[in-house]
Amino acid sequence: MSHENLAAGETAPRAKPRVAVLFGGRSSEHAVSCVTAAGVLGAINKDKYEVIPIGIAKTGQWVLAGADTAQWSLASTALPEVAPSPQTVTLAEIGGEHQLIVASPNEVPQELGTVDVVFPLLHGPFGEDGTIQGLLELSDTRYVGAGVLASAVGMDKHYMKVVFEAAGLHVGPYVAVTDRQWRKDPELVRKQVDRLGFPVFVKPARAGSSMGISKVDSLADLDAAIEEARKHDLKLVIEAGIIGREIECAVLEGRGTDAPRTSMPGEISVAGGTHEFYDFNAKYVEDDAASLSCPADIPEEAIARVRELAAAAFDAVGAEGLSRVDFFYTPAGELIINEINTMPGFTPKSMYPQMWAASGLDYADLIDELIYLALHRRTGLR
Repeated sequence: MSHENLAAGETAPRAKPRVAVLFGGRSSEHAVSCVTAAGVLGAINKDKYEVIPIGIAKTGQWVLAGADTAQWSLASTALPEVAPSPQTVTLAEIGGEHQLIVASPNEVPQELGTVDVVFPLLHGPFGEDGTIQGLLELSDTRYVGAGVLASAVGMDKHYMKVVFEAAGLHVGPYVAVTDRQWRKDPELVRKQVDRLGFPVFVKPARAGSSMGISKVDSLADLDAAIEEARKHDLKLVIEAGIIGREIECAVLEGRGTDAPRTSMPGEISVAGGTHEFYDFNAKYVEDDAASLSCPADIPEEAIARVRELAAAAFDAVGAEGLSRVDFFYTPAGELIINEINTMPGFTPKSMYPQMWAASGLDYADLIDELIYLALHRRTGLR
């Protein structure tokens, strides 16, 4: 491993770095995180890295998890879940090193050894939103992916749009609805949404993987959609429907001072039937519900523009490591940014790895590059 990008005064990682793969979590996307971990645990180079799987139960407890990928794979009959355990794992800084500690009731805590980098495969609140990143920052532990602020901005669809607009990116019409606004004056919210025109998409502001998202075709159905979204987040974003094709682009942080790298853009096609949009089942459960065309069948100048805008969005939120940026490509040739996902789905069939594979970087090498970037990143303010 080359160490030419290490910051001054920092020591090189050991010959075989120890990687803690962190997954599960407290959000409604717990199962998705487990499926992502199954993909990474199955592909990571065990000859190059010592891998420690750590699951986070829905209670928030950290536990030592099994490395058997079948345990964490998604089946239509059951969703994988990290179970609580009598043993709790914690990450602590001891003697200047980041140690994994296992504690059991009425027993002396046991040290499992040091950790060089954490790979947080957590989706949704309490994992993708800057919270786990803050915990790792407090212990000066290197980790894969975006930092605290970029994670928080990327998780909140409202503030994400505010940042994109400030950066000059084209954002579609929307209304942000707080808990107080909805409880105090629901009629005003209805009027604001009605002015957007129908259909609209009602979304929890800080959830992903299409959890709690509804397509609403009339004002009569709005309240029910809002209440469904509020089960996942009391803050909502309601977006005007945009006529256009859904184009995605994978972004990978550049090494050193290099600019972000972008994949060839891809286009998602969702099969008909029960899927009006790219929902949870289309993403993760049904193998033939969605397909990716990469590169997308759009003009060369549009491909170049998508890649340029995806890198701009990555920089706008201050992302690190990886992100997937989603756009609408309208019949008039206009590109409207939809969102950035700072910890996109990362199973082998997920769109982010598929776009990189189509661009010449396979799944295992992508994992290796992300760990490299994390190992060579400065800790603290940067």
